[in-house]
Amino acid sequence: MKRKKIIKSTFTHILLLIMSAIVIIPIYYLVVTTFKSGTEAALAPMALPKSWDFSGYVKAFKEMQYPRAFGNTFFITSLSVIGIIVSSSMCGYVLNRKEEYKITKVVFLIILSGIMFPYQMSILGLYKLIKGMGLMNSLWSVIFINIAINIPFATFLMKSYISAIPKELEAAAKIDGAGVFRIFGTIIFPLLKPVIATVTILNTLTIWNDFMGPLYFLQTREKGVILQEVYRNIGQFSTDWTSLFPMMVLGVLPLLIFYLFMQRFIIGGVMAGSVKG
Repeated sequence: MKRKKIIKSTFTHILLLIMSAIVIIPIYYLVVTTFKSGTEAALAPMALPKSWDFSGYVKAFKEMQYPRAFGNTFFITSLSVIGIIVSSSMCGYVLNRKEEYKITKVVFLIILSGIMFPYQMSILGLYKLIKGMGLMNSLWSVIFINIAINIPFATFLMKSYISAIPKELEAAAKIDGAGVFRIFGTIIFPLLKPVIATVTILNTLTIWNDFMGPLYFLQTREKGVILQEVYRNIGQFSTDWTSLFPMMVLGVLPLLIFYLFMQRFIIGGVMAGSVKG
């Protein structure tokens, strides 16, 4: 029995090491290649560079107009996430506290239906809508779309988490003369910090890495985001790998720092939001 446990444990560790290597090797190749010349990267793709050359990052920083691209991406991501949190928290609160009504259940099912259908299916309708509103080539067009398409899942998490908040807190506040908005703002919303952190992390990762929205609705380079600048290195017949890889690292680095800072909140938020009662 002990021998079987050892064999099973060894096999599990070997499998985990293989899976880790599958994840780490592409990242290692990406980072190492950014410090090599094109010739060295072609001759020894997996070897460490003979000399650590940072000129690729300097060139990429200038060519992609990094401060402008970063500013646009940060503006879109931050306002989209704020809009998602405010909208979904209010919506989840109402749907949870009024769930005894049939109309509430119907509305909740309609909202959840947004999870089943990707917004790419309605891209033609969205294009006509944005053009009719006069928001083409505006950062606000991407922000509004991001908020709309990410509200369903965020509302689901918020509604589930609010179930764990005792209604007695609201009853006590009502006795003191507090209204609905005051109860929500001073009692409910502060208690949503774990699930808000989860929604923030998940949506930041999604919106920061969104390429289709900016591609369709932002038509000038001045309005472009980081991924659009990275995409400029991919041509019809060739790809400038020596510029592409440093740009990819510069684009992912802020997101990596954000995720490392916020990751401790995600497990608690998801676990708390998945348990009702």
